[in-house]
Amino acid sequence: MNDRLKSYLDSFVPLIDAELFRFLPQAEPFGYLYEPMRDYPIRGGKRFRSVLVLLACEGLGGVVEKALRTAAAFEMFQSFALVHDDIEDGSEMRRGKPCLHHLHGVPLSVNAGDALHSKVFEILASNRDILGDAIALDLIQEMLYGAQRTFEGQAYDIGWIESGAVPEVEIFLEMLRLKTGWYSGRGPCTAGAIVAGASPDCQRAVGAFGERMAVAFQIKDDLLNLTVRAEDAHQAPATTSGGYGKERGGDIAEGKRTLMVIDLFHRCSPDEQEWVREILNRDRSETKTDEVERTISLMEHYGSIKRAEDACRAWAADAEAHLNGIPPSEARETMREMCSFLVDRAF
Repeated sequence: MNDRLKSYLDSFVPLIDAELFRFLPQAEPFGYLYEPMRDYPIRGGKRFRSVLVLLACEGLGGVVEKALRTAAAFEMFQSFALVHDDIEDGSEMRRGKPCLHHLHGVPLSVNAGDALHSKVFEILASNRDILGDAIALDLIQEMLYGAQRTFEGQAYDIGWIESGAVPEVEIFLEMLRLKTGWYSGRGPCTAGAIVAGASPDCQRAVGAFGERMAVAFQIKDDLLNLTVRAEDAHQAPATTSGGYGKERGGDIAEGKRTLMVIDLFHRCSPDEQEWVREILNRDRSETKTDEVERTISLMEHYGSIKRAEDACRAWAADAEAHLNGIPPSEARETMREMCSFLVDRAF
């Protein structure tokens, strides 16, 4: 990681976390609600979504301190999304520990996720004291718009699993743009630009950067699920260090449609295609480790992993090109470095 990006993260992540936990009290019913709500934020994470809010704000001439609360709202949205996503996917691990629903059960975890979602809008509404009513309302509207795009993308993602469908690559990438592209990139960048009072053209340019970087990030994250070492799978990710925090090959066992498995499905032999379909459509508890490893080997054999790596780099290059649509600044170059880091990371 570049020293400039590391310094920025070291400086601002503690401020974002302080704002975030200000809205997550240690109150009653603690064990049934507020403890589960605080769990994922306490585990760590790279915090890049919330930092993007600050970088976009600063890069477009805004005051970073005025964007901290909005940054915390995006971190809260991330926690909400992960709680529900883990339940919907039947995931086992998150940030190096068992998923929330394995610790507290599905009903309490769903309720905690719902409460996290409500906190997102509590935080954004409180922006009226900092930014005024008009900008606070613009930020709420942006969050509402993006949340709907996220839910549309998630509907495709879990709908394909439920129906046993394997989409074409182009449709899959549109799902990524909806599900990940907004809340992991376009949304935070646009929100930072709104706080800065940037022009619509600058909002679109920095938003396009964020969306494309987020798609590249998700492809990379899915690639890491195939290549992560056991020791990194069980180590929680942090802002500038840490591991991957999820089990190797878990996406295959969950039946998740990733770029690599879709590419493999449309390139392998008919017999192999039926075998891949059967693996994807069965319950994860029935999938053995050697079957996951065979699927990964087939991806390597047919070049699916290499093509996904190439796609990741292409989306990242497109993202960086959009940065030229905003004025030169230290913050703009830090965003460029963040894009490179997220695509080149080893976990």
